[in-house]
Amino acid sequence: MLRVLFFGRLREELGCGEIEVIADDSCRDLDALQAQLCAANGERWTRALGAANTIRALNQVMVSGNAPLADGDEVAFFPPVTGG
Repeated sequence: MLRVLFFGRLREELGCGEIEVIADDSCRDLDALQAQLCAANGERWTRALGAANTIRALNQVMVSGNAPLADGDEVAFFPPVTGG
């Protein structure tokens, strides 16, 4: 299983802060997991997670989209950071 966490605005938009996803060949890397979540959960998830500047972490380390996933990993999605 993969533990998937959502923070900030994403948590509010998706209506949940955490889900578990079965770790199989369909989510072999972070990009594939994100695409699978969007495809399985509809337009609201696609809008929330589809932004190119969504921040992603794997086991509490910021990573690129092609980071490989393994059973037991923790994935986190953060909204884009803004400020001034």
